[in-house]
Amino acid sequence: MKYKITCSECNKDNTIKWCKRKTQNKGLIQRYKCKDCNKFFTLDDGFKRMRNSSNKITLCLDLFYRGVSTRKIQEHLQAFYPHNSSNVSIYKWVVKYSNMISKYTSQLKVNCGSEIQVDEMEYKRRKDHNKKGVEHNWFIDSIDLETRYLVNSNYVKSRDNQELKFFFNSIKNKSKDINTITTDGFLAYKNIVKKTFGYNKKLKKYHINHKIVNASRGQGFNHKVERMHNSIRQLTQNFRGFHGSIDSAKSIMKGYEVYYNFIRKHQALNKCPYELATDLKLNSNNKWSELIYNASQKS
Repeated sequence: MKYKITCSECNKDNTIKWCKRKTQNKGLIQRYKCKDCNKFFTLDDGFKRMRNSSNKITLCLDLFYRGVSTRKIQEHLQAFYPHNSSNVSIYKWVVKYSNMISKYTSQLKVNCGSEIQVDEMEYKRRKDHNKKGVEHNWFIDSIDLETRYLVNSNYVKSRDNQELKFFFNSIKNKSKDINTITTDGFLAYKNIVKKTFGYNKKLKKYHINHKIVNASRGQGFNHKVERMHNSIRQLTQNFRGFHGSIDSAKSIMKGYEVYYNFIRKHQALNKCPYELATDLKLNSNNKWSELIYNASQKS
């Protein structure tokens, strides 16, 4: 993957290569010199000042979101990398780069179809490593039926009105092509969906068609979003749920959103959802690394 080399001081691209610096774990790192301001610098590809190589870090991210626990990833590193990292370091990489990438991808314009399915999953989060102090949380998500793109997701403490308003406003801001939102029979959805998308006084109808599917009444299921939930359950069962702060749980699930949209090929589409839903082009085989680089340039 080719990077545009710009000076970290003056942001100009009048640069030349200037020797290499040897590091213990990352090997040789190319240094550059800016011919305008005489500044010496190394390229910030999103892994600057990290003590491990980008390939090693992104390998751990990919294995984690394919369902491998951090301890098993650590065992893998012991076999193939001489300088091992602890499972705690791997967990910190997952949290750090999930936040970095999701902050970048959340700003992408989404070309959705006409219908969005919204649903939620309940999780029990342990406040510490013991089984005491269990809190019930929710993972709320929305998927575009046409592109299978995960439009928005959030791990929240409860399904209160404030959290739901923020969630639906994010969907509204990402795409203007939605005319139908399908949810289950949770009563809070009805008013919040209508208030978020508004009422057309001239046509005397709401801007959005809210379709409610209540499985307990024999009205079927939101199959597309439920199928995605099965994949998420498989992942979270491998590391036995969440423990610790709610912020780390949010970061992990935001990373799954990235994995689902940009890394994992959808079987029915035979391509990643972002290829249909966004204008983003990823040319590298290591999409994790390319997304991290893009995110670092936007920050």
